[in-house]
Amino acid sequence: MTPGRRSSTFSRLLRHGFTDPSAAEGLLDGPELAPVRDDPVLLEALGATADPDLALHGLVRLLEAQPGPTAHRELLDTLIAAKPLRDRLLGVLGASAALADHLARHPGDWHALVTYEPHDLHPGVTEFEQGLAAATDPVSLRVAYRRCLLSIAARDVCGTTDVAETAAELADLATATLRTALSLAERAAPEDAAACRLAVIAMGKCGGHELNYVSDVDVIFVAEPTEGTPEHEALRSATRLASHLMRICSETTVEGSIWPVDANLRPEGRNGPLVRTLSSHLAYYQRWAKTWEFQALLKARPVAGDTALGEAYVDALEPLVWKAADRDNFVPDVQKMRRRVVENIPAAEIERELKLGPGGLRDVEFAVQLLQLVHGRTDPALRSGTTLDALQALAAGGYVGREDAARLDEAYRFLRSMEHRIQLYRLRRTHLVPEAEPDQRRLGRSLGLRTDPVAELNREWKRHSTVVRRLHEKLFYRPLLDAVAQLAPGEARLSAVAARERLIALGYADPAAALRHLEALASGVTRKAAIQRTLLPVLLGWFADSADPDAGLLNFRKVSDALGKTPWYLRLLRDEGAAAENLARVLSAGRLAPDLLMRAPEAVALLGDGDGGGLEPRRRAALEQEIMAAVGRAENAAQGVTAARGVRRRELFRTAAADIVGSYGTEASAAEADQGALVDRVGAAVSDLTAATLAGTLRAVVRDGWGDTLPTRFAIIGMGRFGGHELGYGSDADVLFVHEPQDGVDEHEASAAANKVVAEMRRLLQLPSSDPPLLIDADLRPEGKSGPLVRTLKSYEAYYRRWSLVWESQALLRAEPVAGDEDLARRFIELVDPLRYPRQGLPEDAVREIRRLKARMESERLPRGADPRLHTKLGPGGLSDVEWTVQLLQLRHGHQVPALRTTRTRRALSAARAAGLLGAEDMEILDEAWVLATRVRNAVMLVRGRAGDTFPTEPRELAAVGRYLGYGAGHVGDMLDAYRRTTRRARTVVDELFYAD
Repeated sequence: MTPGRRSSTFSRLLRHGFTDPSAAEGLLDGPELAPVRDDPVLLEALGATADPDLALHGLVRLLEAQPGPTAHRELLDTLIAAKPLRDRLLGVLGASAALADHLARHPGDWHALVTYEPHDLHPGVTEFEQGLAAATDPVSLRVAYRRCLLSIAARDVCGTTDVAETAAELADLATATLRTALSLAERAAPEDAAACRLAVIAMGKCGGHELNYVSDVDVIFVAEPTEGTPEHEALRSATRLASHLMRICSETTVEGSIWPVDANLRPEGRNGPLVRTLSSHLAYYQRWAKTWEFQALLKARPVAGDTALGEAYVDALEPLVWKAADRDNFVPDVQKMRRRVVENIPAAEIERELKLGPGGLRDVEFAVQLLQLVHGRTDPALRSGTTLDALQALAAGGYVGREDAARLDEAYRFLRSMEHRIQLYRLRRTHLVPEAEPDQRRLGRSLGLRTDPVAELNREWKRHSTVVRRLHEKLFYRPLLDAVAQLAPGEARLSAVAARERLIALGYADPAAALRHLEALASGVTRKAAIQRTLLPVLLGWFADSADPDAGLLNFRKVSDALGKTPWYLRLLRDEGAAAENLARVLSAGRLAPDLLMRAPEAVALLGDGDGGGLEPRRRAALEQEIMAAVGRAENAAQGVTAARGVRRRELFRTAAADIVGSYGTEASAAEADQGALVDRVGAAVSDLTAATLAGTLRAVVRDGWGDTLPTRFAIIGMGRFGGHELGYGSDADVLFVHEPQDGVDEHEASAAANKVVAEMRRLLQLPSSDPPLLIDADLRPEGKSGPLVRTLKSYEAYYRRWSLVWESQALLRAEPVAGDEDLARRFIELVDPLRYPRQGLPEDAVREIRRLKARMESERLPRGADPRLHTKLGPGGLSDVEWTVQLLQLRHGHQVPALRTTRTRRALSAARAAGLLGAEDMEILDEAWVLATRVRNAVMLVRGRAGDTFPTEPRELAAVGRYLGYGAGHVGDMLDAYRRTTRRARTVVDELFYAD
């Protein structure tokens, strides 16, 4: 061969898509293709395949395998003369190395591609059964199966069938295979066949008539005894037949395997019997089945065995399938299962996962099945097991928008085509897009992308995946807006009944009111309405993820009515990724945060990512600076305190919103796993905010009444949870007031001024207004309510030296300065330190007195009718138990262990553990119980808008508390059980540490 000719052939091969022209040239010049090497038809046909190198190599192997010269010549002659065979054979060889291997082992099977009659274009179960009829054992069945598969692949790669038709043919071939396998099993055990009627029910993609090239074939077996056979014997016979059928299809032989037969969708899964009677199936689904099991039954289809029994199975269970949407928490259950599937994908594979990943095939299938189950109850036209048929029916009925359905149909077909071609190459079960460039090149070319196959493939894949990711959830919500909006002529809309069905399925208790809100928000032709129509489908999904979707939608309407005309509000929600989701979470999580927001809706800016400061709590110094500046600008004390209360309201909203978002999690970030961190964050933020508010109020009152200098030095000491940096949303501010006359000022005048300051502070902080009041509680002062509200430092010193009781020493463990004269506050702390950390520890009579007080408090202060086990403060293992136990350790050992000298419960627990005063396990048990009880109290306040020490009794409120604590819909019982379990363990530790001598 001359160099010039070689160079010319080399270039021609490159132009025709060969990646290894040198090897291809060698094969073309070899003896197998010698008679046709110069025929331009061959090169053109090879260049049209997905992988010309692979096709040429497979063709040479097939020619080499021919049994003699006559067969060799027949193949070459037919190949050149018959374009249908040429396109089919080379198309298969260029797309599937596995089928090339089959042809090399069975060189006569290429004849299966010669026939080109009309009935050959779209074969069904009957034709495939004929193709498998000669099989007498598992090996010959595999050969016959591959021969049939060869013809399906040929029609697929040549474009004779589209992806949906190919999937249907694969399902029909699976049906024929199951029937043949059952026939072989019955032939091997005729006595078993005679003892029972056995039906094979296809599930999953086989049942849905949309099978892949390589997939598990999901089945369920149902059997009944023949006349005269006891049921238990018939079931044993049926089980042997079913097991043999599964082995025939699944086991690996010299011809490989066909596919695994998977019966794990049966009742009780792999733990349940392989075969049941119809009545047993029915009893299970009526009593025990979970939501996902009814979803799976959407695709149930009898395919083999006793036809009448199979149809009876479907007829008996079908009514139960269409009642599934009536189950409590139906939509959350389905959505949760989808999220669980995504979470279980290895991180290294999620971006390549074509089926299960975000924007993958399963997203489309779940969305369609969810809509079918909701609306198929009343519309039989939707009851198809085939995804694309069901999607078309949903669009025709107005249950999804036609444009959305068309885009999903296109995306689903493209992704399924990718999946088919990936599996066809090696006939291996995989849903991962290959990473190697040659594999991606072959895949792209097989899909008709020829200019730049790799780049075009990735671009189209990402485009379709993005469409699915964006639409699969909106598919459920967008038609709700169309139901109340003006649609284009001819566009189907969701009927009022269907809209009501969908809203009820989403958890809305008042669907009529919800539709009115949607109409008010989304109707019209204004820019505002257009943006709302874009936002609402997503927001509705987030509302549905809460315990009270009705409240979320109503609150969103209120906020939108208040802010809708401002230029920034809708732009914030549309353009800042976190803002819309954060708002949806906050508005549907309970009453407190929405109430705070409604009083000044502009605080919604805090929910974004921009200049609003975000949801990070502000430090006390920054809060004091802002409040003091506002007080300085005010004309009088009332205006100054109003400004301080406004800052407090805004910051309470910031804290509550951050707490809700952290507890619920978002699409971008999981819920905060460290519950203690959430509690500490709220406690510190609310305590700092209360301290800053008191400091500003004190400044406003003093300036208004006395100018720059009060006749007496004045300090506020935080007590209880306030001093411990553990305030909740509904906590009062426990304080002590201490003063000391300025030099030369009469003590009576100083005392009068101090009392006037306290009275005015309390009055201004409780005045009715749009801002929540701040209640000041001074009942922990000497002599309690009977004693003076304000004392001088000397008076405190005299009282504590002569009259102090052990409970007062215990209360002073939480004393910490929060506002006013810092030097006076420091001297007060120096005064009380010997009381709360006694040098000799606590005498035994004092220990007994503390235990007596604790017991009396438990018996006298627990509300009548309350369940002690669920009372967060006074119940066993609750806040009081943990705090009194910690405080007893502080009183006993605080002088010797400096780390115990803290006002904070959790820090004191850690210090006690470090000092060896309690074990690590005991510390963790007490800490867990204290954190949980505090979280419950915070949740109750967030949900109900008012403080409470026990779980709500109203179901929606209780569910909302559960959602805040991380329990999904339907798991309120699990939450209460976990609370009882946690506090019971804590009470055991308390009994050992607090009450034991």
